[in-house]
Amino acid sequence: MKQKIYQVDAFTDRPFGGNPAAVCILDAWLDTTLMQSIAEENNLAETAFAVRKGKGYELRWFTPETEVDLCGHATLATAYVLFNYYNHSEKTIRFYSPRSGELNVEKTANGWMTLDFPTDPIVAIRNNRELDNAIGLTPVKTFKGKTDFMMVYSSQQEVEAITPNLHLLNQLDCRGVIVTAPGQEVDFISRFFAPQCGIPEDPVTGSAHTSLTPYWYEVLGKSKMTAKQLSKRGGDLICEYLGGRVKISGKVAPYLTGEIEI
Repeated sequence: MKQKIYQVDAFTDRPFGGNPAAVCILDAWLDTTLMQSIAEENNLAETAFAVRKGKGYELRWFTPETEVDLCGHATLATAYVLFNYYNHSEKTIRFYSPRSGELNVEKTANGWMTLDFPTDPIVAIRNNRELDNAIGLTPVKTFKGKTDFMMVYSSQQEVEAITPNLHLLNQLDCRGVIVTAPGQEVDFISRFFAPQCGIPEDPVTGSAHTSLTPYWYEVLGKSKMTAKQLSKRGGDLICEYLGGRVKISGKVAPYLTGEIEI
């Protein structure tokens, strides 16, 4: 059986930037074990699978090691594929995730697309010694969201200099760890580490911005903000806080189209 597959770079306007994701638009769901094997073979941060459901699409995401609850860059990538290769004519694509509910993507101006995701409620916690040791730098504040820890620092330079102990990070009970600070050229910057999911450092993490956006909204008093994720590949985002929802905008650059044998 042949299956079309697309690889695109999300949250960037150029190939080899942003976060790469593979996308498969299926006629019907494959066995979960097979989808996990495809994701492992692709060896990208995420492989997204979508199946038409009513007027929208059901959507699932896999890292090389596990299925995840939510992924922003692979959702953006899937929308790009549907808009550009499957002739989706409406301005908005309605996705449904069995784990995260309704997730819409709207095509906006000048090549941008906007994710509409639920806000991740974060709570302040005491600084955690195991977490601090794993990251290697004690933060100003620490928060816990649904799946991630978030550590806030005073400056972009501190975040840029972090070299985490991935062995210690892998022992933490979380999906991953967000580190963030005010940006020099944007409103805020971040990095994201998730060795538990087989991703030592994620290039650009859309879902992390469901935690970052409400925090920086409170700090900066701005509902619409520019953001940059400071991985080696880098990524650019525009985030808007809407209370219970967060809008996360980015561009996508195509890289590869092909077929896989399954």
